[in-house]
Amino acid sequence: MLTTTRVDNAYDVALENFDTAADALGLNNDIRVMIKYPERILTVTVPVRMDDGHIHRFEAYRVQHSMVRGPAKGGVRYHPQVTLDEVKALATWMTWKCAVVNIPFGGAKGGVTCDPKHMSQGELERMTRRYTSAILPLIGPDQDIPAPDVYTNSQTMAWIMDTYSMTKGYPIPGVVTGKPISLGGSLGRSEATGRGVFNTIECACEHLRRQLKDTTVAVQGFGNAGSVAAQLLHEAGAKVVSVSDSTGCIYNRNGLNIPEVMHMKFLTGHVYGFPESEPISPAEQLALECEILVPAALENIIHAENATSVRARIIAEAANGPLTPAADRILEGKGVFIIPDILCNAGGVTVSYFEWVQDEQHLFWDAQDVYNRLERVMKTAFRDVLKIRDEHKVPMRIAANMLGVGRVAEAVQIRGIYP
Repeated sequence: MLTTTRVDNAYDVALENFDTAADALGLNNDIRVMIKYPERILTVTVPVRMDDGHIHRFEAYRVQHSMVRGPAKGGVRYHPQVTLDEVKALATWMTWKCAVVNIPFGGAKGGVTCDPKHMSQGELERMTRRYTSAILPLIGPDQDIPAPDVYTNSQTMAWIMDTYSMTKGYPIPGVVTGKPISLGGSLGRSEATGRGVFNTIECACEHLRRQLKDTTVAVQGFGNAGSVAAQLLHEAGAKVVSVSDSTGCIYNRNGLNIPEVMHMKFLTGHVYGFPESEPISPAEQLALECEILVPAALENIIHAENATSVRARIIAEAANGPLTPAADRILEGKGVFIIPDILCNAGGVTVSYFEWVQDEQHLFWDAQDVYNRLERVMKTAFRDVLKIRDEHKVPMRIAANMLGVGRVAEAVQIRGIYP
């Protein structure tokens, strides 16, 4: 029976992927030691007065992996399983991700170990503002720019932006991205990750000479990225047969009505029990016979114990690190085409860059302009990765890491070391 247990340490996976790419590039040890590990790691205690009056202490982190190519960039996640190693891994992946799509940012990540589903809006606001105060020395529009991630959103970014701005005495919208439009956010930002996933799936289908129309799809994780990707695939004529969230999985062999599933999710907060669907287990969902599987939740979902049962032809990694290295090898051996996370889900950071540029210029673009620019960036990056794959006869993940690591290594070589 399949299991979705998270089995590998995410940071170990990130380091293994780096070493594989560095070996393929032939990087010398001097360059490796300068770009492999985080530049800064901040661990903070976040005391928060809860609604019942008692003080609760939260562990929180901000990791800057690299600022070689520009300011650090990366989301902030609120989740009970947040650990320092997970945040280090995510910051590392952000570095390569920014380099793959060739935007002038380095990688960072933040996290608070908490359970936001059991916290009130007031508790979340107080925790966010206290966390912002704790990481204040590290962040800034030219230094480190947070963004939304798991269980954070535009409201979270508004609180961070306001807290930072109050310490400076004037509004600084560029300190975060993923903000509400009224505070300098960008049109198209909320759906950017899912739209980028869709763009890369289009490229993969074109490369493999497959039509999207009537192609069967399963989406594991129906949050922001997964739901938007599912909607765009549905609109393109694909048959989305299964989606899931933390409450459960639903399945319809003839395809789900994704707009109606999204409406139910909006109204109830879950997809489980959707009419004209049947429940299946998370393990069964990963083993469905479908053309495209979109893991869009947390890392290490597919691993050595369950990879052999995956029957999808294409895996589009909307989540960060959903496949372990062992799963990679098994699936590559089965001929599965993998669109790696640092390429597939880079739409979010790409439009975050667009938002930052608009904030800095005080000039904003319309939504279609954002979509068009995003599509160009994503499809160019896909072609760049595919070219390395074909030239070096390596899997797509190694090719993507070679592209990202190579660009950071080049920047380090050109900049040198000071003093």
